[in-house]
Amino acid sequence: MKEPFSYDTLREGEDTVLMVDCEGYSRVPSIEDDPLTMARTVDILAQEPSVTKIVYEQKRKYEYDFEQTKMLKEVSRLSLHLAKNHDLLSYQSLPPQAHQYLPNWYAQLKNLLGTMLKSDPIGAFVELRRLERQEALNLERSADPAYSHVVKAYTELLKKLMGMLEQLTIIQRAKASGHTPGTREIYQQFFRPLIKPDFMFTRLMASYPPEGTELDNYSLPNGSEVTIFEIPGTVQYLYHLTPPEFRLDEDEYEILDTARKILAEHKPKRQDFIDPERIRQVFSNVGQDLVEELAGSKGMRLKDEQVKLLTDILVRYTIGFGLIEVLLSDDKIQDITINSPMGEAPMFLVHQDFGDCMTNIIPTQPESESWASKLRLVSGRPLDEANPILDTELLLPGANTRVAVISAPLNPSGLAYAFRRHRDKPWTLALLIQKRMIDSLSAGILSFLIDGSRTMLIAGTRSAGKTSLLSAVMVEVMRRARMITIEDTLELPVAQMRKLGYNIQSMKVASAMTKGTSEVPADEGIRTTLRLGDSGLIIGEVRSTEARALYESMRIGALANIVAGTIHGDSPYGVFDRVTNDLGVPKTSFKATDIIVVANPIRSPDGIHRWRRVTSITEVRKQWENDPLLENGFVDLMKYDPKEDKLLPSDELLNGESEILKAIAGNVKEWAGNWDAVWDNILLRAKLKELLVKTSNDNTLPDLLEAEFVVGANDEFHKISDQVKEETGTLDSKRILFLWEDWLKRQVKKQKFKE
Repeated sequence: MKEPFSYDTLREGEDTVLMVDCEGYSRVPSIEDDPLTMARTVDILAQEPSVTKIVYEQKRKYEYDFEQTKMLKEVSRLSLHLAKNHDLLSYQSLPPQAHQYLPNWYAQLKNLLGTMLKSDPIGAFVELRRLERQEALNLERSADPAYSHVVKAYTELLKKLMGMLEQLTIIQRAKASGHTPGTREIYQQFFRPLIKPDFMFTRLMASYPPEGTELDNYSLPNGSEVTIFEIPGTVQYLYHLTPPEFRLDEDEYEILDTARKILAEHKPKRQDFIDPERIRQVFSNVGQDLVEELAGSKGMRLKDEQVKLLTDILVRYTIGFGLIEVLLSDDKIQDITINSPMGEAPMFLVHQDFGDCMTNIIPTQPESESWASKLRLVSGRPLDEANPILDTELLLPGANTRVAVISAPLNPSGLAYAFRRHRDKPWTLALLIQKRMIDSLSAGILSFLIDGSRTMLIAGTRSAGKTSLLSAVMVEVMRRARMITIEDTLELPVAQMRKLGYNIQSMKVASAMTKGTSEVPADEGIRTTLRLGDSGLIIGEVRSTEARALYESMRIGALANIVAGTIHGDSPYGVFDRVTNDLGVPKTSFKATDIIVVANPIRSPDGIHRWRRVTSITEVRKQWENDPLLENGFVDLMKYDPKEDKLLPSDELLNGESEILKAIAGNVKEWAGNWDAVWDNILLRAKLKELLVKTSNDNTLPDLLEAEFVVGANDEFHKISDQVKEETGTLDSKRILFLWEDWLKRQVKKQKFKE
């Protein structure tokens, strides 16, 4: 083992990194907490003045960035200057008559500026100032002219030395703070290392911001602690993560580091990522045996929960995505962005409660390249100079994620990432009511339209909640109907719905941004669905050549069930403009669209807060030629009112003037020509949704709003409706509501009994 504080320097991009070996040091190498670490580092910097970053290695790596290193280098330069100019600290430079008075004082001064300056520069300044004030008092009280002359010369020297220290950045920053020499609290304000265990690449700012105000804190299922801070001087919050891997003891770190090196010999192949759940289980089993074996070799007896924790961490940092997985396990996170160049800025994220946040996590270049390699294997898509964009999906424990990567030459500074987290369970209309994205009446209308097998486009800007709403639309479809989904990046909850008993087939097509791939083009994929039988069609996003094929299929009536998809656009006319002008669909073909649902983010006046809302439900009428906006081709059924923060029904809807709803009714014997019966059924559906949300809230049973229960509740609604019609000859809404509510009460009792 090397001597403590032996060091080397290396080049890392534009940085010169001082690597200090502290494996044999008995204390944690901390500039802020340990005076010896600070003093030894100041001495090293005198020999290595070009250093821009300091890293201490001791199981974990403790990294101090350029600004922190710069403050220490200033102290080192001053210490070296004082050492070379002996006359400054020698009382021989004072008048001969002073020599009899000052030897003891100068010994103290030499200790302050020779030793204390390196280990506690702020304390050295405080002591100098105390000495100067004391001698100024002595000067006032002295009646001896000779002694006064000596003290005056000494006081001038003290002022000169104080002036030198005042040039130091750390002294300037500390002036407003009190400090007791010998204590270290003040240094925690200026020195906060990024900490990284040896088995990780990611660096993490472990300490809390001393000036931050805590707004919230909670724990994640994997044992991570999350704290949200408000930081003075910025409107951006800090998302501070403390994962379990940062709370292990040194023996556990050593086990993980050794185990990782052993497992790293396995080079992952494409087939390792085809079934991510299976390969994780394989690695978990191997990792568990390895952890137990290494612990036994060290004479350690680990509890089962310790073995599981270490195994989970090991899997994360071998075949997994490290701290990205920890972040994505937080169901309150919506987006994560990582900007290039790596290592120079923290990750940023969007939190459902606090909006845009910066984090205490800084990824490094090796980790970034590791992610890129794994994503190539996961997707089977290229990421190189010819294809600098990679768009794919990532299935992680507890999270379904869409990933976008850009690289050179599109991004000249390297790799950059954007992770969009999707819920691991399908959204439902009931959940969206609870989140206030829609209200019960709009949910009732959507339910009626879905059962009526209409064509529907869900439009909105980025992060408006389009995919969430489309997921809820899918859940609303009866399980006996077949669905086919078409996506270039898998985001829709197909696997979860298959587990719920849906007859659903997923198709993955080529991305519009990817070249040189063997994947089937999107338009060909849509035409293929026509040969797969009578099915509802769900398009992940309409964005390219598939638009023509989609509208061709809709016009010839080949798709008799619901057709729904998402598209970028902030209004019905924006959708029309995009479909006809950008995507080249003929205007007459656009009339195959029945309903346009627009979702947009609503911001608070201060611009800080943001909420997702459906802002309109609009039907597309068919009696227009060139411009649906000028020729009354768009008729709002519901429109968002910002004052009431909700969707309100239009006069056309209340007066029964919806051509689409009447067209649905025309195919049902009991509703044909009877608007009151149609409206009554819509209100019934709205009441059921509202009652479900209220029951969930009143009984603290959140699972009532999840897809598994909602699908069963929808099935029960249809069965009860059929039963009532058989018994009474009509769809008696009061009778249906009574029977369904009675069913719901019984289900609530069962749920509570389980608890």
